[in-house]
Amino acid sequence: MSRILKLSADEFLEIAKALSNESRLQIFKQIQKADMNVNEIADMFGLPSSTATVSVKKLEDAGLIRTELLPGTRGFQKVCSAKFDQLVVDLKDDVSAADESVRYVHMPIGLYSDCDVRPTCGLASEESIIGYLDEPRSFYGPDKIKAQLLWFRQGYVSYQIPNQVPYGARLTGLEVSMEVCSEAPMYNMDWPSDITVWINGIEIGTYLSPGDFGGERGLLTPSWWDRHRSQYGLLKKWRIDGKGAYIDGRQVSDVTIDRLGVHDAPAFQLRIGVKPDSDNVGGLNLFGAKFGNYEQDLLVRFDYNGKSRPG
Repeated sequence: MSRILKLSADEFLEIAKALSNESRLQIFKQIQKADMNVNEIADMFGLPSSTATVSVKKLEDAGLIRTELLPGTRGFQKVCSAKFDQLVVDLKDDVSAADESVRYVHMPIGLYSDCDVRPTCGLASEESIIGYLDEPRSFYGPDKIKAQLLWFRQGYVSYQIPNQVPYGARLTGLEVSMEVCSEAPMYNMDWPSDITVWINGIEIGTYLSPGDFGGERGLLTPSWWDRHRSQYGLLKKWRIDGKGAYIDGRQVSDVTIDRLGVHDAPAFQLRIGVKPDSDNVGGLNLFGAKFGNYEQDLLVRFDYNGKSRPG
């Protein structure tokens, strides 16, 4: 059965950019034939491992492939698989149909409104450590807003997310994406952790992170950061709509958007943490736009329909 991706002309622009490079186009064609890990891609196309990693990231960011860390002969390997067999582009600008719209909030990871963390813990800016390592009080200082990486073994950070749905429109879906991994001493590729997201106190879903990733510098990780520490995470997406809650497209609960109390509120609480009674209390690293492999902070997407009116 064919896996078809239907796009508007505007949505197709990002995919066109990803496939405009001949090397990436050939890599994508090969992944469509069979799942491959990054080392296999580098060997097949005669590319440095770093170049193959960047190409895979661009294809993943465009939504064309998915990646998964799986056990290999030496630790973990990033395995790539195609998400779609066909692309269908709708060139009509049909504004009357459905009237679906999208808005975003880019929330810096240091702009949390509340926290409760346990060591190991800390924050780092693009230039230096913020405060002191393994000192929870550092999470309350004013320099926290500069954070590009924060980590803790247990606890949470909470953010107040402004509601971006226009007056008169109705929220149909929320999506939260972030770069995260577990938190181990230095780093450990085999260090599972249950990372949970809540909205207005309602649990959306728990992601089992396989490890705390290091061994090679993150694409954006600054040079001053010790190579023996955590370097990058995985880009994970929590989504909730009228049918249920999902992590990376896989349904994890029947909680729906109407239960969250978001529709008419000026803002809502987004909490990210590791519960003390989780099966895997392995902490978390949360990466900002200038650390790790993905140039983004916390990204919250609002899907809504209906015509807006002045507020």
